[in-house]
Amino acid sequence: MPPRSKVAALPGEVKAWLDQVLVENNFSGYEALSAELADRGYSIGKSALHAYGQTFEDRLSRLRMASEQAKAVVTAAPDEEGAVNEALMRLVQEHLFNLLMAEDGKIDLPKVAKAVAELGRASVVQKKWQTEVRERAESAAAKVEKIARKGGLTAETVDAIRREILGVAA
Repeated sequence: MPPRSKVAALPGEVKAWLDQVLVENNFSGYEALSAELADRGYSIGKSALHAYGQTFEDRLSRLRMASEQAKAVVTAAPDEEGAVNEALMRLVQEHLFNLLMAEDGKIDLPKVAKAVAELGRASVVQKKWQTEVRERAESAAAKVEKIARKGGLTAETVDAIRREILGVAA
C-alpha cells in the first residue's frame, strides 16, 4: 500500500488555501507552491503537488462539464414535474441497495444509513414540490376557466386552455 499523500495530510485551512491557489494559477507554478509550503513548514515536493494538482484539475473539469451538461439538459428539456430528479433518486437508491447487499464487509454502514436518510428526505421534498406545482397549476387553470367562461368562450376552447395549462394531452 503506497504511503498517504502529503497533501492529504495538510491541515484543512492549508489545503483549502492550496486548492484556491491552484485554481487561481490555472494549475501551474508548482515549484513556487512547494517553496511557499516549505516557508509554512510543510515539505511537499513539486512532483507531489503536480500529481495532486492533476487529479484536482481533472475532478474540477468533470464537475464543470457535468454542470454545463445539466444546464443544457434543463434548457433543452425543462423538467417541471421533477422526473429527472426522481429518476436520479431511484438510481441512487438502487446503488445503495446493491451496496447493502454486497457481502464483502467493506461497507461503511453509518455513511450508507446517512445517505439513505438524506435520500428519503429529498424524496419527501420532491413529492411535496410536485404536489405544490400540481395544485398551483390546477388553481391557475380554474381561474382561467372562470375568466374564459365569463368572456363567452366555448366549453371546447375552455377545455383546450385548461389542458394546455395542466400539460395534459388532448
